[in-house]
Amino acid sequence: MKTKTVRLLISCPDRKGIVAAVSSFLSENGANIIESDQYATSRAGGVFFIRIEFETGKELADEDKFGKKFKPLAENFSFDWKISFAERRKKMVIFVSKEEHCALELLWRWKNGELPVDIPFVIGNHDLLKGVAGQFGVDFKLFGADKKNREKSEIPARDLIRGKADFIVLARYMQILSKDFVDEYKNRIINIHHSFLPAFAGAKPYEQAYQRGVKIIGATAHYVTEELDTGPIIEQDVERVSHKDDVEKLKTKGKDIERTVLFKAVKWHAEDRVIVYNNRTIVFD
Repeated sequence: MKTKTVRLLISCPDRKGIVAAVSSFLSENGANIIESDQYATSRAGGVFFIRIEFETGKELADEDKFGKKFKPLAENFSFDWKISFAERRKKMVIFVSKEEHCALELLWRWKNGELPVDIPFVIGNHDLLKGVAGQFGVDFKLFGADKKNREKSEIPARDLIRGKADFIVLARYMQILSKDFVDEYKNRIINIHHSFLPAFAGAKPYEQAYQRGVKIIGATAHYVTEELDTGPIIEQDVERVSHKDDVEKLKTKGKDIERTVLFKAVKWHAEDRVIVYNNRTIVFD
């Protein structure tokens, strides 16, 4: 039987013997560890996190087999855990509005084999990026967004993607999602915000930055929560600017940061490298 690559994510109360116990379990069941990374919130009494990627044959070849064998160990150490199989590429739906740079970056990286996902379609509340999606052979779906009744206007899009999206990326999608939508895809909606959060949250962050006279601008990729721009941060980056840069120059420089930050966050999510803990993330990059 051909081996499968499996990713195991674990969080639990920290105590001695966790790594040894998990490693022994995998070895005894014929698995070969190919990557492992770990982190603890404190030296004593904290929370322990570990990501292990391993190759396995028939012994641990599916979720049921793994779960039945792993259950006693997981209960003993109070594991909160999940596994995923690398061969099962996650389905990613991209939401867009008018700006194309972030969507282009994701589509190009995907076409180039750098983003291990499948993209069933791109959804927009404007049709300006229909041609962009078409260039990459991806279907484009147009749905309106009503700020006065978000829940109702979201229904067609939510019905379309249900069962067809493992996670969603808001590639400069300039609409606020309803609480029900966010709850349905908890920690599975990634947004790119064009500022170094928590600075300049909300609308027009480049204008806010210019008025404040900042010397650094940035971008933040984060999971979406009900409260605007406060979700767990996955990745951030910055670039220096000067008094010579007006708002348009800030936007131009910011686009480069937005593209790379969003790509990294999406790739890490697709490769199961992110664990959410409270309102923070542990990223095994």
